[in-house]
Amino acid sequence: MDNANLFQLGIGLATGTQAEDIDCSNAAARNDYAHKSHQGLKLVTDEARDDHFIRRDGKVFAGTHLIIEVVNGTGLDDEDLIQSAFQRCVDECGATLLHIHTHKFSPQGVSGVAVLAESHISVHTWPEIGYAAFDVFMCGDAQPWNAVGVLADTFETNDVRVRELLRGDGVVGAML
Repeated sequence: MDNANLFQLGIGLATGTQAEDIDCSNAAARNDYAHKSHQGLKLVTDEARDDHFIRRDGKVFAGTHLIIEVVNGTGLDDEDLIQSAFQRCVDECGATLLHIHTHKFSPQGVSGVAVLAESHISVHTWPEIGYAAFDVFMCGDAQPWNAVGVLADTFETNDVRVRELLRGDGVVGAML
């Protein structure tokens, strides 16, 4: 595999401090890293901090993650329609699109992801049974619940089932 292929896979990219960058046999380096990480967590609760953490009802969490099931949907084998649905969700939710990638399977089905500045939207479809599994995860001021209506409209169904997870709920507070 050449370097271009490794780059496409994201291998070997300089993305900041990684666990492998810390000498775990060196107790002083390990303690320094843990102390700096803990300090960073304290900062996310500072109201003046300009980040994408959500502060709601006395909670601080990373983002809202919706597990969305589209049932009895149509057009779930149409890669262009899926890409259009991603774009509409991004627009309706007030998110920032970075990249969309989809893949059409043979004989049927589509998988895809919309990478957002606020996180992501992903899907895998089973058009033969009218089913699609979407994840909509957004942080900051984005409104992920707006995606539900877009998906119902796009795939022409009233049967859209949603579960909400507050990612990081209890984790940030527990680390303080």
